[in-house]
Amino acid sequence: MESIVARHMGVTALPADLEPTAAELDAIELELPLILAERDVLDAQIMVLDRVPSEVDLTRLRRARRRVLAARTALENRAAAVPGGAA
Repeated sequence: MESIVARHMGVTALPADLEPTAAELDAIELELPLILAERDVLDAQIMVLDRVPSEVDLTRLRRARRRVLAARTALENRAAAVPGGAA
C-alpha cells in the first residue's frame, strides 16, 4: 500500500520565530478586558444551554452583556483619543 502524503514543499515558508511581537502583545493586553467580558457572556450562555434559564441566569447573562458593551465602549474611546488611532 502506498502512502498518499504530499511530497512537495509548502508554498510559504514559516518564519523561524513564531512568537508574537511586542506590539501584538500590547494590543492583546489592551483588548484583554473585552476578551474576558466576552468569555463571561459565553460562560453564561453555556450554563443555560440544556435547561430553562432561571432569573439568576438571566441576570448573569444581562450583566455579562453589559460588561461587553462597556469594554467595547472603553476600547473605542481609547482608540479615538489616540492621534492616528483606529478610525
